[in-house]
Amino acid sequence: MIKVLVVATSKKTRGGITAVLKLYEQSQMWQQCHCRWVGTHRDGGTLCKLWYMTTAFMQYLILLSFYDIVHIHFSLKTSAKRKYPFFRLAKFFGKKTVIHLHCGSQIEDIWNDTYQKMFLQCDCGILLSENLKEKIEEYVGKSDKFKVVYNPCPTISETNNYNKQNYILFSGTLYEGKGYKDLIHAFAKIARLHTEWRIVLAGNGEEMPALDLAKELGIEPQVELLGWVSGERKHNVFCEAMALCLPSYAEGFPMAVLDAWAYGLPVITTPVGGIPDVAVDGENMLLFNPGDIDTLSNKLEMLISDKALREKLSLESLKLAKGKFCLDTVMKQVGEIYEELLK
Repeated sequence: MIKVLVVATSKKTRGGITAVLKLYEQSQMWQQCHCRWVGTHRDGGTLCKLWYMTTAFMQYLILLSFYDIVHIHFSLKTSAKRKYPFFRLAKFFGKKTVIHLHCGSQIEDIWNDTYQKMFLQCDCGILLSENLKEKIEEYVGKSDKFKVVYNPCPTISETNNYNKQNYILFSGTLYEGKGYKDLIHAFAKIARLHTEWRIVLAGNGEEMPALDLAKELGIEPQVELLGWVSGERKHNVFCEAMALCLPSYAEGFPMAVLDAWAYGLPVITTPVGGIPDVAVDGENMLLFNPGDIDTLSNKLEMLISDKALREKLSLESLKLAKGKFCLDTVMKQVGEIYEELLK
């Protein structure tokens, strides 16, 4: 019987790691491996975060002896620093360790001794893309213990009862790295040709700067800001959208794109993180380089003007969601890693 202790951010925290693990929880494998989630970090003030971390570490100390494998999820420098004591303690007690890195090309800017030690000493390192795996192996050497496991698409309930609206959706935190300003600039170039269309920004963060930019470009009536959406409201927003655009400068494997595939939405995005592993421009999604506003504007024009293209890309999105990015497919791979570690 496999028992896995999962160390990650809190269930109450917004972000990609939490979203991925909530999908993991829905799988049969999660139950079969008796997975237990220990949250080490949550949104809030400094004292709140410190108290939460301390409580999590005490809980971890109590639980650790009852588990065979410790699966640690982390991303950027602060996340890796928080998880390192948990990793060292697992190694001290002879537990099998899986470290799961949720980031993309930004690893070149953030790599430090903490990452070095964890990847050298772990029993298995899980990466989100082939490109990230190659980057890690440049730092620590090639090894069979490094595996690529894609983030899964969510399983979506009925969507046929929703009427499509003429909007292109952006989903994610509003900050420079997500490229939301590039989307507004690109849409402004064609907005007057398509007055019945708009862009909808679903996410918290730089909401006022986004609104100010839309006003400055004269397209305020065609830009809608929803703030952070979740649950039924998120479901409705994705069901009614015509497409998703994510102009990110860096990603691991973006949950917004995985969500879009699950809902059968055509996707316009940048070839960052794990996207190049599966993307074929014009065949299963539309691609442009980060910051290339003119090309993004052309891609938006193509998608808005060509219904047949939208329908083609929609079918390709569903194929990806039901294929290698299906939750059962991904969790089978994770389960096989656990079994291999304990042989």
